[in-house]
Amino acid sequence: MRLAFAGTPEFAEVALARLHAAGFDVPLVLTQPDRPAGRGLKLNPSPVKAFAQTNGMAVIQPRSLRLDGKYPDDAAQAREALLSAQVDVMVVAAYGLILPQWVLDLPPRGCLNIHGSLLPRWRGAAPIHRAIEAGDERTGITIMQMDAGLDTGDMLLAESVAIAPDETTDTLHDRLAALGGRLIVEALELAACGGLQPAPQPAEGVSYAHKIDKAEAAIDWALPAAAIERRIRAFDSFPGATAQLSGEVIKLWRARAVNASGAPGTVLAVTDDGITVACGDAALQLTELQRPGGKRLPARQFLQGKPVQPGQVFAAVAG
Repeated sequence: MRLAFAGTPEFAEVALARLHAAGFDVPLVLTQPDRPAGRGLKLNPSPVKAFAQTNGMAVIQPRSLRLDGKYPDDAAQAREALLSAQVDVMVVAAYGLILPQWVLDLPPRGCLNIHGSLLPRWRGAAPIHRAIEAGDERTGITIMQMDAGLDTGDMLLAESVAIAPDETTDTLHDRLAALGGRLIVEALELAACGGLQPAPQPAEGVSYAHKIDKAEAAIDWALPAAAIERRIRAFDSFPGATAQLSGEVIKLWRARAVNASGAPGTVLAVTDDGITVACGDAALQLTELQRPGGKRLPARQFLQGKPVQPGQVFAAVAG
């Protein structure tokens, strides 16, 4: 079976590597254009592009796939490349571009998506972040037959995993990426022998995982401590939860809810174990923090560089 693969970040690179290791023929890879990164804003290839080039796969990087859009030449070139590749199916994972109908219709077996949730819960751009933020106990991977809707296609395979009490987006991302790689190989092997049985998504339980906005990083101390703690884990490592203390924007990386009360944002206690801050309900003991330009540090080491006293106030970062 010949595959086209469309993806961009590490989540997608894991799947591409698994498909390559399983022996699938991948004559064409689509990924986002190189982006500037780092202090020098040097153009860097995506993880998918780097893997594909290392392993001799042809790579194209259209800015759009819409033949009637802003970059019609890019779309036309992508169409020619896909036609020339003569693929049976396209596998899509965190690609970052909307696939127009002509792409969905071009491969004989259509386009299969590796989605980081148990659909129909958390359709959309940030399913891993939102599952942790919402306090879900389980999530998983769904292999879906793509259609024109937003993650609305028939489900082909799904497998769930538990979300640990201390799970961060980074740790859950890595587990789901590995699971997605395994499931897409299984799905394609089943497809080759006619063993896939598509199932429509349930009409109930639909939710949307909206894209993470950097403005969400600012902590609202009026929220319950448990909700803030989940958001800190959900935003690790991007965009990172933030609060302002003595004129500095501090990133918050680890915390635990504790029984204490006071005016939201007020420091209630300071020990080597953490900085206890009052929330709208209960309090949060901050155990890992980061100053601007510094490293993530346990509370004890953080306090050596920035002393904190009870009565000081953590404020929300201005937007």
